[in-house]
Amino acid sequence: MRRATGLGLGGTLIAGALVAGAVAAPAATADSGAPTGSEARGVRVAAERAARQGVDWADCPEDWGLVKPIQCGWVSVPLDYAKPNGKQIRIAVDRIGHTGTAEQRQGALVYNPGGPGGSGMRFPTRVTNKNPVYAKMAQAYDFVGFDPRGVGHSTPISCVDPQEFVKAPKADPVPDSEADKRAQRKLAAEYADGCAERSGWMLPHMTTPNTARDLDVVRAALGEEKLNYLGVSYGTYLGAVYATLFPGHVRRMIVDSVVNPSREKIWYQANLDQDVAFQMRWDDWKAWVAKNDAVFHIGDTPAKVEAQWVKLRATAKRSPLGGVVGPAELLAFFQSAPYYDSAWVPVARTWSAYLAGDTQALVDAAAPDLTDTAGNAAAENGNAVYTAVECADAKWPRNWRTWDRDNTRLHRDHPFLTWSNAWMNLPCATWSTKQHTPVQVRTGKGLPPVLIVQSERDAATPFEGAVELHERLEGSRLIVEKNAGSHGVTGLVNSCVNDRVDAYLLSGRLDRRDVECAPHATPKP
Repeated sequence: MRRATGLGLGGTLIAGALVAGAVAAPAATADSGAPTGSEARGVRVAAERAARQGVDWADCPEDWGLVKPIQCGWVSVPLDYAKPNGKQIRIAVDRIGHTGTAEQRQGALVYNPGGPGGSGMRFPTRVTNKNPVYAKMAQAYDFVGFDPRGVGHSTPISCVDPQEFVKAPKADPVPDSEADKRAQRKLAAEYADGCAERSGWMLPHMTTPNTARDLDVVRAALGEEKLNYLGVSYGTYLGAVYATLFPGHVRRMIVDSVVNPSREKIWYQANLDQDVAFQMRWDDWKAWVAKNDAVFHIGDTPAKVEAQWVKLRATAKRSPLGGVVGPAELLAFFQSAPYYDSAWVPVARTWSAYLAGDTQALVDAAAPDLTDTAGNAAAENGNAVYTAVECADAKWPRNWRTWDRDNTRLHRDHPFLTWSNAWMNLPCATWSTKQHTPVQVRTGKGLPPVLIVQSERDAATPFEGAVELHERLEGSRLIVEKNAGSHGVTGLVNSCVNDRVDAYLLSGRLDRRDVECAPHATPKP
């Protein structure tokens, strides 16, 4: 799902060296929503070729920021799986070997952090940084990351010049008039046109099913007969689609902070559901800020905190803070608080400093850095992939009246994110290439139990998505972190969750029933 880094439209943040033979990929069933026939055969051809070639591991390029003992390499995949011997694109992969004994090794654990548009290449650094949450699983698994097609080092796509993408200030996402809406509609249509002009040759192939097929080719190149996979946020949907297309290729699969896989939700309704959930979590954070008013001095009730937020936005709208931070930039910064508990204290401290007279602290935190060429390019690329995949995966409303009606209604009670989310996704209303029917996610023959992890009050991927996936995947187990809402649970310190994730990955052991865990520790000022 949408990310908390980078700026979108309207200013929203928006392996072992030994090679084994590839297992033949099962053809998708006729009603799965996934292409059958030629694409399924194309995956088999590509996977068998990748299994023969393996990955030529070497030190990572210096400018990738990945140092020894992490190694990097490439896996070639077809641009179009219906033409497996046609044009190829390269998928960047990296790995770090397991830390345990040879007897402890259980293969590669492949990671996707979400997005669409997120890079998984930092995953091996969880070993080099000695993150204790991952210590036990690192003993048994090589940690493998990859850039999905279109992302980072994997034939990156682009929709606008990166410097133009981050240029500040942007218009207030909340429209005051029909003229404001027309201006945002014009920006969205221009963005869609820019995607077609700069990356049109890739757009028809930027789908979740194709990324799942790439994942199966990567599996084969790693020499793995079956996939061990950890996916977070959008990575859960990628995992669910993989499990549907390749059920017999899954060994262990953990999905954390779950996208609702229902065809009716992907992707238009899923984003509307986000607006409701973000308002809920924003309200949670305001209550916490109010409870800690002795530290932050923002307001001693949630209503007073909200009033300060409204005042701040109005101030920045009249005159951007530092000349660069308007309401859009404020939202991009403050959105991290309902996203992640780890942002609760830093965002509140920065706001508190501003109210105490330190405007520069807020400007430094919220303004885009136009000198960060590499970071801006990565942000633009991530937003381009996000847009391309969501627009291609499913059919979106083409009629503006539908968007206007739904978002106007939602904004009344859920104003925090609604309009900015609408503008970020509106390019899909004028998208130039085919919009597909989503895969019908469900259990297939040979799929082992999948472990689902979810916080109860997640803003980016509402709780109902985990319930829906749980119902669709027979034998799956659901771990719920009660009364918590941070996005991405498996990386947090919560022994109730951590111990069960380790047990599943190390021994395949699951609880006989679903589990409710107490929340991880609430942030302290």
